[in-house]
Amino acid sequence: MKAIAIVMRDGQGVLEPVERPVPEPGSRELLVRVEATAVNRADLLQRRGQYPPPPGAPPDVPGLEYAGVVARIASDVTEWEVGDRVMGLVGGGSYAEYVVVHEGEAIPVPAHFAFTEAAAVPEAFITAHDALYMQCHVKVGETVLVHAAASGVGTAAVQLAKAAGARVIGTVRSEGKLERVRALGADVVLQPAGDWPDRVLAASGGRGVDVVLDLVGGDYLGGNVRVLAKCGRLIIVGLTAGRESRLDMGAVLGKRLHIIGTVMRARTRDEKILAATAFTRDVFPLLAAAAVRPVVDRVLPLARAAEAHELLAGNATVGKVVLAVSAAG
Repeated sequence: MKAIAIVMRDGQGVLEPVERPVPEPGSRELLVRVEATAVNRADLLQRRGQYPPPPGAPPDVPGLEYAGVVARIASDVTEWEVGDRVMGLVGGGSYAEYVVVHEGEAIPVPAHFAFTEAAAVPEAFITAHDALYMQCHVKVGETVLVHAAASGVGTAAVQLAKAAGARVIGTVRSEGKLERVRALGADVVLQPAGDWPDRVLAASGGRGVDVVLDLVGGDYLGGNVRVLAKCGRLIIVGLTAGRESRLDMGAVLGKRLHIIGTVMRARTRDEKILAATAFTRDVFPLLAAAAVRPVVDRVLPLARAAEAHELLAGNATVGKVVLAVSAAG
């Protein structure tokens, strides 16, 4: 099968086409013909040697999500049949024509979705659902602050928070993204300049927010603690601005705050199956009814994966950059 691999050239990780054997499904596994995948910042980090894949994933083929067709099943598979349209997460390796996945981690593709739309769903929506619904337990009437609201996870989080009945404040880096995020349902969208905590507090009527979903990290921590209301929840999903910051522990204690760190890729298979099951229960109906939707910035062929990485690194995209693996994508 054709794949895109990370190859070291002059000390740099570059993306090059390679030929690899088609993987064999084991017990309770599916062989999926990948029609489309999508680019994530984890792929960029892996390419730089900063985010190695978990055990069992291909060491040099990136890609954390897929949408495609079941091509073969193990004899003990009970949930799927050959020809079913599926999507989901993998520990790596989806920049390829085939992946092997456990039947419990696969998710049905909504009937009206093209594969290039479906490939934009798993990483963004499963991550946002797990963070907001399963860990922060967002409730009707609460206020949620989503940083990097124009990113893949950010666009999903805005929509899922609104679907839960919350009020949403989003931050975006550039003025050109403000209206795009408002169109997803955000009540307030602002750029995170130096006074952003003051503006978030003003937008919340001085009360503060109940939940902060932070995809940025770094120095955002102090502002996050400041804008949280009593018993608020901060969930840290990404660290694009760095992994270190100062923390006012007095404010954490005084407000009785909950600070949660989360990651999906390093979870065990059983944990990932639970996440996929909860997602299918809560979010699949919303996708099927077009109540929420993936945001696709653009679609490129798999052969142009390096260009897709450059686009994502440039921070000019809104939503996901998708790679079409086959012409049917």
